Amino acid sequence: MAFDLGGGKAGIRPAMNVTPLVDVVLVLLIIFMVVTPLMTKQMWMDVPGKADEQTEVAPPPPGALPPVVLTVTKAGAVQINREDVPRDQLVARLQRMINARPDKIVFFDAENDVPYGTAMEVMDLARGGNLTVAVVPDAVAEPSAP
Repeated sequence: MAFDLGGGKAGIRPAMNVTPLVDVVLVLLIIFMVVTPLMTKQMWMDVPGKADEQTEVAPPPPGALPPVVLTVTKAGAVQINREDVPRDQLVARLQRMINARPDKIVFFDAENDVPYGTAMEVMDLARGGNLTVAVVPDAVAEPSAP
């Protein structure tokens, strides 16, 4: 605390010294600026590039296996290639399907009204089985039922 020794009748008046307050605030600002970039979480995703509307996508070669598409419906049901699968069997079933394929990729799709948390929970289940998960963009047509 500082004192004002002005020559008035009032004598000595207390005046607040703001220098220590400014020092503390600047130190806290620097700490938060350094710590904030360390708090970000990273999640790697393989997202296919957007195809130009003028270029046509070549059809798959004859005899090619259809892709494995993991879908979450509005009701929260999980499907693999349009076949309902219980969540407790999801990882084992995907691993069996992927082990028999040369590409080892699972495509993930969620319907428009699926809550974000539900979609991420299913994607985390698939990624927990050491599978490569690629997100299907909205413009890609869904595969036909086998």
